[in-house]
Amino acid sequence: MTVPSDFTSSLSPSERAAYGKQARTRAPRSSHGSFEADPQRPDPIKVIERQSTTRVPELVPVRYGRMLESPFRFYRGAASIMAMDLGRAPNTGLQVQLCGDAHLLNFRLLASPERHLVFDINDFDETLPGPFEWDVKRLATSFVTAGRENGFSVKEQTNAVRTCVKAYRERMHDFAGMRTLDIWYAQDDIDNMRELMASSISGEARRRAAKASQQARTRTHMQAFSKLTHVTAEGRRIAADPPLIVPLADLLDPAEDWQEKELQTVLEGYGRTLPSERRYLLRHYRLVDMARKVVGVGSVGTRCWIILMLGRDDDDPLLLQAKEAQESVLSAQTGGDRWDNQGRRVVSGQRLIQTTSDIFLGWTHAVGIDGQDRDFYVRQLRDWKGIARPDTMDPGLLALFGRLCGASLARAHARSGDPVAIASYLGGNDRFDRELAKFAQAYADQNERDFKALGTAVRSGRVTAESL
Repeated sequence: MTVPSDFTSSLSPSERAAYGKQARTRAPRSSHGSFEADPQRPDPIKVIERQSTTRVPELVPVRYGRMLESPFRFYRGAASIMAMDLGRAPNTGLQVQLCGDAHLLNFRLLASPERHLVFDINDFDETLPGPFEWDVKRLATSFVTAGRENGFSVKEQTNAVRTCVKAYRERMHDFAGMRTLDIWYAQDDIDNMRELMASSISGEARRRAAKASQQARTRTHMQAFSKLTHVTAEGRRIAADPPLIVPLADLLDPAEDWQEKELQTVLEGYGRTLPSERRYLLRHYRLVDMARKVVGVGSVGTRCWIILMLGRDDDDPLLLQAKEAQESVLSAQTGGDRWDNQGRRVVSGQRLIQTTSDIFLGWTHAVGIDGQDRDFYVRQLRDWKGIARPDTMDPGLLALFGRLCGASLARAHARSGDPVAIASYLGGNDRFDRELAKFAQAYADQNERDFKALGTAVRSGRVTAESL
């Protein structure tokens, strides 16, 4: 496993604090308070077009169509553009395992293996070691972008950002004073979330939080099974909904000698990446069907497969999602990575910074699917997932959600980086919070310019967009 390169466990706490404070000479806290596009900044449309060359051609217009729905949707699909911009600016050098795409919709409620509801990061496609502030800046800007979409004032947007960054800073200070194992065991279950929200939660917020928790528990694999499959003469199969869901049989050339054993080989390779007891559990299921599924915004066009497996009978399902893992958008900004399998990169990063991961999380290398060799990571399709709806939040709820996200991100970074050094860099006052609020406004402006550039490219015929 690759870990952040400046791991400082051999230093004393005072030396680690001095190391963090010294990082202010490389990147003063005041340096985070603005964004100005590099005069040599590459064309942002070329950046996302370059990504599109490795994706399913017929799905690329769907990706552009989703990104054109709003500046916030564009932002979700433009992690590669922001990575390019962040990589061109001075950084602290305080390394953590980055999420790589830490916008607010990548934080959600999840089920732990012990069947507890927890709040955590849920997207690791771009994970790679890098400077801690890159994640904080992407998260902060997402709150401005979402706030603008809701028509919030600049003051309200800024309050959400500062609440988020303050929660990150204060919790990092908490972790700086904790024992190493206590940091590793820390998680944000429902009780911890109540503590994080205690000083500011209103009756309405309590009602919304309770409703979100209740709804998350209904989003089970059985609900997904009912929604995505139907009964055929051959038994349960994945229901087609082209082009969003296309069964594998409809994608293959009938003239090809496609054997079920080839899919079985892929699953066996994935199974070998699981702990032995979970590999044993997987063997209780048999492969039944497989389909390509369109997911997300930034991920549209990457190969994503639903795998239907059955155990005892047709009412005993296991739904897995095998999602293509390409090189991280951070790779070019961090000197590249040395992973032999990008799926393994995603899984390793997730296990490092997420407190509790899906029991079926693993990776594989698929040979023959789509005609090429590709890396994938695999997880359950759905298991108690509660997704935020920022478009339904008022300014107070958006700020409250920012507090949860900032605290959760601090926990992820404290697991993989040095909380003592990072806390020392951040300091005890709100200087970093204020500077990040200014950066978020400036970068949200740039995001809107890039969003308009994509619209211009579509109108000119340079790229094609399709709404679905």
